Amino acid sequence: MSGFVVHSAAGSPFGRSVLVTLEEKHAAWRLAPVAVGTLRTPAHLARHPFGRIPVLEHDGFMLYETQAILRYLDRVLPTPSLTPADPRAAARMDQVMNVSDWYLFNGVGNIIGFQRIIRPRLMGQPADEAAIADVLPKAHVVIDELARLLGDSPYFAGTAPSLADLLVAPQIDFLTMTPEWAALGAHHRNLSAWLARMAERPSLQATTWERVAELAKAA
Repeated sequence: MSGFVVHSAAGSPFGRSVLVTLEEKHAAWRLAPVAVGTLRTPAHLARHPFGRIPVLEHDGFMLYETQAILRYLDRVLPTPSLTPADPRAAARMDQVMNVSDWYLFNGVGNIIGFQRIIRPRLMGQPADEAAIADVLPKAHVVIDELARLLGDSPYFAGTAPSLADLLVAPQIDFLTMTPEWAALGAHHRNLSAWLARMAERPSLQATTWERVAELAKAA
């Protein structure tokens, strides 16, 4: 199986999920860095008509949407499997992945992360405190529900990591870089333990913002 090319940017939680999955599969991959300011250029829109990242390129096959990419990688690289064989465990995986996209990122991570990290770090602008305050109630609901779904299990779909863990971990890791995380995660020891467990995995350690930024500079 030839190498994979990932069009993404350092700091993107969705891009990191793709890189983490490739690392879990022990697959060769190459980063094709995409500057945030170039997402609406013709070159990138040819890869992703909605101007987002990441995009996977594999032997001339182009694919966008992170969940689609993760499922594709789990099919073409079947070992180790990241989808549970048990139907209920697989359904839980699917559920958590959708919670991540629709509720954790959309309306929480994309607001808090943008205001606290992207605006000051990449744009030199202060955070919009009102925007952050507006989404905090939803953020608590989302984190509370993820903690409930995790329960006493080591991972979201059982005793082994699944695509759900690889999708959620970069999103929550991004939130831990904000002061809001102290209150959001304070009462969930199971979620904190899960995050620490994920952070110890070589796949997460190999795909930090700093590591991907180094790869982007060298590309």
